[in-house]
Amino acid sequence: MPASMSSVTPLGTDEVVAKSRPMRRLLDVAARVAESDVTVLITGESGTGKERVAHFIHEHSSRGTGPLLAVNCGALPESLLESELFGHVRGAFTGAVSDKKGLFEAAAGGTLFLDEIGETSAAVQVKLLRALQEHSVRPVGATKDLPVDTRIIAATTRALEVMVQEKAFRKAV
Repeated sequence: MPASMSSVTPLGTDEVVAKSRPMRRLLDVAARVAESDVTVLITGESGTGKERVAHFIHEHSSRGTGPLLAVNCGALPESLLESELFGHVRGAFTGAVSDKKGLFEAAAGGTLFLDEIGETSAAVQVKLLRALQEHSVRPVGATKDLPVDTRIIAATTRALEVMVQEKAFRKAV
């Protein structure tokens, strides 16, 4: 491989390869971020590889042997997204015939990738913020919180800083 190319770790059958200096810097930052357990926000235009970067961070982290689960927050209506993320208990709504584990719980010991986080409603944002701060979730219809040990990596094509200023997106404190 030429000296100008940096080959970084196999991801399944693919390899992340960076030729340009900005891409090598991005992978260096991603490798450093992977070493900690912080929540990560990846921004960029559609098709720029945000999900590939999320996979890279997960696989290079201490959670790399745990599950990596993904959900596109913009593809689901609010009520379904809430149930997918936090789970629900039997009888919580019509059709909830049994308890269902949410993605936060299912990704325990691993990573939950929240794609298009900028598309979430204010109500879901409140619950996500609580999950991030308290490391617990409350399934839909439940009366008790469940502890969760899940790293969050989120991505968006939206300008969240502008959305925060316009009060369309909650700012984490």
